[in-house]
Amino acid sequence: MLFQSVQLRPQRFCLLGLEGIATNIAIALQTHRLFEPRPVGFFQFATCSVFHESEHLADSCLFRGVDLTFEDGKPAVKPLSAITYSQPDPETLYFSAMDDHVLDTPLALLERVFGYHSFRGHQQAIIDTLVGGDDALVLMPTGGGKSLCYQLPALLRPGAGIVISPLIALMQDQVDALHELGVRAGFLNSTLSGAETAATERALLAGEIDLLYVAPERLTQGRTLDLLHQCPIALFAIDEAHCVSQWGHDFRADYLQLGLLRDQFPQVPRIALTATADPRTRREIADRLGLADAQHFVSSFDRPNIQYRITQKQNARQQLLRFLRDEHPGDAGIVYCLSRNKVDTTAAWLQQQGFNALPYHAGLPADTRRHHQQRFLREDGIIMVATIAFGMGIDKPDVRFVAHLDLPKSVEGYYQETGRAGRDGDAATAWLAYGIEDVIKLRQMLEGSSGSEEHKRSERHKLDAMLGLCEITSCRRHALLQYFGEDSPAQCGNCDACLNPPTTWDATEAVQKAMSCVYRTGQRFGVNHLIDVLRGGDTEKIRQFGHQHLSTYGIGADLDNGTWRSIFRQLVARGLLRVDVDGFGALHLTDACRPILRGEARIDLRRDARDVTEKRPRSRQQVVLPEEDKPLWEALRRLRRELADEHGVPPYVIFNDRTLLEMVERRPLKENEMLSVTGVGETKLERFGDAFLEVIREHEY
Repeated sequence: MLFQSVQLRPQRFCLLGLEGIATNIAIALQTHRLFEPRPVGFFQFATCSVFHESEHLADSCLFRGVDLTFEDGKPAVKPLSAITYSQPDPETLYFSAMDDHVLDTPLALLERVFGYHSFRGHQQAIIDTLVGGDDALVLMPTGGGKSLCYQLPALLRPGAGIVISPLIALMQDQVDALHELGVRAGFLNSTLSGAETAATERALLAGEIDLLYVAPERLTQGRTLDLLHQCPIALFAIDEAHCVSQWGHDFRADYLQLGLLRDQFPQVPRIALTATADPRTRREIADRLGLADAQHFVSSFDRPNIQYRITQKQNARQQLLRFLRDEHPGDAGIVYCLSRNKVDTTAAWLQQQGFNALPYHAGLPADTRRHHQQRFLREDGIIMVATIAFGMGIDKPDVRFVAHLDLPKSVEGYYQETGRAGRDGDAATAWLAYGIEDVIKLRQMLEGSSGSEEHKRSERHKLDAMLGLCEITSCRRHALLQYFGEDSPAQCGNCDACLNPPTTWDATEAVQKAMSCVYRTGQRFGVNHLIDVLRGGDTEKIRQFGHQHLSTYGIGADLDNGTWRSIFRQLVARGLLRVDVDGFGALHLTDACRPILRGEARIDLRRDARDVTEKRPRSRQQVVLPEEDKPLWEALRRLRRELADEHGVPPYVIFNDRTLLEMVERRPLKENEMLSVTGVGETKLERFGDAFLEVIREHEY
């Protein structure tokens, strides 16, 4: 094969001297028969190669280009006064700065530096695009090899590759990994001292850095831009590019300024990369970063080695415990929680259960976060319990599971977080437990945010899509990929819906009862009270509002508490009921429910899978509870004993057993919900409510 063009990385070649460079090149070309020389005539590197723009490549060698002449088969050279750039095609031969004596094609460099023997997916095309000086927008799933798409071109093109990344905490690890490969890398961020920053800048100016990682807020500073204008730049790589989207789940304002790269460095190719972006986010990335004319490379979003499973919360902690003990004993994994408090309490609880669990959230000291992150990355079998502050950029290959104890805010977030499992391609599990309380809490957070109405509307749509993914009865993977605009088989064979297809039932009559109860109670109450009315409960709240006289009182006694919670959850997910976040989670009817109420439409709902528990006869002397409820029951009893000792009264004076049992069954999470529990009045709520709510929250989430 004859190559049609040659490119040079002369930072080290130039030390050989001008004639030495050309002579070695000519001999190599002829020896390897990679480039066909003419018997007599000139080869102008202005048309077949590129030297560095800078005239200060070496103290002893100031040049911009070279003519290579073959006379009687012997090379002769002379300097050129100027150089014009060619656009190399995929059949381009490269001379790399990393080794003065090796001819590098992209594949050769891939093998030599990174140890891989072939490219995956779109990698080759992306690399060729950047080496040729063109821009690229890349969507590639976690573990798909995004880093190589800019690392290789940075090594093949003249100058340093500048990588813009928000992952300050991981930059040192990324640079250390590159150093182990022999790649000259550095970083500039707020963790460096003044002396360390100055040393890195000097190395960059001296051509001693191939890849420089920079935080976006540092890049856009005038000092940094001035620095970059003084040195040759191979390319700009904008990692985690979805952070530029104001509608995305990881929006960062500093990314909005990265459009300046197009204006200030128009000749430098740019690549934007992300693992997560729906079609709307892709358009926003291209628009805000000035990449409308860039080539787009969209890989499949499918992660076939990840098994997706979504279950309904019954006792989330005990469900998680079974999942870990039965399926992932000793494995490394991530457990995501919505709040910092829940992260802390869950990590502590897992430690008590014998797991090597560590907390991670933004409220922890920076040194603690760094230490825990390092342990997770470097030790086996660590479980990181974290908020979504953890995980972006984590490249630990053997994460065997990602568990969610709370409903993610969007499908994008869910996909990105679960994608941190199984980077090595081996089997991994994405496990999620959610309930209607999650929906209410997220909607309250959304409506209470300071965002614009347009932003809130977008977030509502994202949450609705996430709920839809949870409630479908068909293949999870198919729905997930469809969300990102990708076609896939109707069944994947590796999700809960495919492995254990859910059953459905004609819930029309039950749904009509639920909707009627919402209407008869004035659309002013939440799920717990509505279930009490439907099942004919005798609570203070029912008596207070006279709801025992309603026509819907007791009409749902044939269904248990869990079934009614499932019904209400699915009705909210389908948009038939709406949560009034300003009305303490009250449920409202929507227009979509009219055909069902009128008997004009049928509705089928999925049956929630339940843990099988052994039936035992009730005893007056012993409270019989499902196994998963016993830890909460015992914790409430312990707390009751402590408070009783503190106040010098018998335990039942604090709360009797019936009250504790109702807490276990109903799991109130807020003060107004606790007030609806039999035996809890305002005084006891004021004195003991916070303590009991805290225990329940710890076991529920």
